[in-house]
Amino acid sequence: MSQNPYYSRTDTSKLNVSNDEWKRILPPVLYSVSRQAATEPSFTGNMWKDETIGNYYCAVCGNALFKSTAKFTSMCGWPSFFEPLRKDNMLYREDNSYGMHRVEVLCARCESHLGHIFDDGPEPTGKRYCMNAVSLDFEPIEE
Repeated sequence: MSQNPYYSRTDTSKLNVSNDEWKRILPPVLYSVSRQAATEPSFTGNMWKDETIGNYYCAVCGNALFKSTAKFTSMCGWPSFFEPLRKDNMLYREDNSYGMHRVEVLCARCESHLGHIFDDGPEPTGKRYCMNAVSLDFEPIEE
């Protein structure tokens, strides 16, 4: 794998990168989930029950997505959050695949698939952002 020249935790400008280019620079599992909307098997990622304090970023482009203070253990097997870091850091798209009606969550900077949002989360939002762990980078905050 070559290094990803598009990854930045400070640049928020919209990316327009071809899937051929993403396929060349991303690890195969990240490409499959982020660019082809695959889903990693539940309970296989290491983040679904981790309670370390820190920030979550898009693993494809580095866009800031969530704070750990918005994370909760939902027992669905994937990292779950009740609100994003900023309202404009994600895009939402209707997803009627597999005979289900869902709302897909994408990174607003690179339009990579992150997971889905459901209306069964905790207060104060009642939302559950159910994300693929492979789609997230985590940076702990030193206390």
